[in-house]
Amino acid sequence: MSAALLAMLGLALIDALDVLLVAITTAVVADARLRRRSPITGVLSFLAGVFAVSVAFGVCTVLGIDFLVRLLDFDLTPTVRYRGELLLGSVLIAVAALPVGSTSVPGRRWVEPVRKYPGLMAVIGFTLGLAKVPTSVPFLAALALLSAQRPLPVVWPLIVAGYCAVALLLPLVVLALATRTTPRARRVYRVLVRGITRFGPPVVRVLFVVFGIGLVIDAVVHSGHLW
Repeated sequence: MSAALLAMLGLALIDALDVLLVAITTAVVADARLRRRSPITGVLSFLAGVFAVSVAFGVCTVLGIDFLVRLLDFDLTPTVRYRGELLLGSVLIAVAALPVGSTSVPGRRWVEPVRKYPGLMAVIGFTLGLAKVPTSVPFLAALALLSAQRPLPVVWPLIVAGYCAVALLLPLVVLALATRTTPRARRVYRVLVRGITRFGPPVVRVLFVVFGIGLVIDAVVHSGHLW
C-alpha cells in the first residue's frame, strides 16, 4: 500500500501543475487588487468548489469500481496487474504526445461576472471541476491504483480527499504569496506564475512520459505474466 500511496502522491503533484487553476487564481488576485479588496474569499471559494466536486467524483468512482469488482467476483491476478500497467503506461505516453493549445488562459472572463459576489466563485469552481475532473488522467490513474487495493483501506475516502488537497497545492501557494506585501514575496509570486504558465504543460508531458515508460518497462520485465 505504501508504494501505491507514493505513486498517488506523485500523480497529485502532477495534477497540481494545472495552468487553468493558476490562471483563474491570478485573475481573482488581480481583480481584487484593482478593487482594493482581499482575494482570499474569492480564491478559497473557487478552490472549495473544485475540491468538493473532485472528492465527490473520486469517492463515487471508487465505490463504483468496488461494486463492480464484488459483483463480478473479480480477482486481481499478476496477469491483470501487468496488463493494466502496460495499458496505463501506453495511455500516459499517448496523452503526452497529444497536441495542446496555447498556455495563455483567459482567466479573467471567469471572474468578471461575479466580482460583486466572491462567494459565487464556489459555483464556478464546482462547474469547472465537473468538466475538468473526469478528464484528468493523473486523477483517474490514482483512483485506479486505489481501487486495485484489496481490501480497500478503511480510510480510503480520506486518501481521496488528501489527493484532491495536494492537487490544489499550487493555487494555494500562489494565493499565499499574493497576500504578502513584501517585495520578495511579490517577486517570487511573479516568477512562480510566469514559470508555471510557461513551463507547466511541458513538465507535465515529460512526467507523463517518465511514468508511462516506467510502467511499460515494469510490465515488460514481468512479461511472463502478460500471457
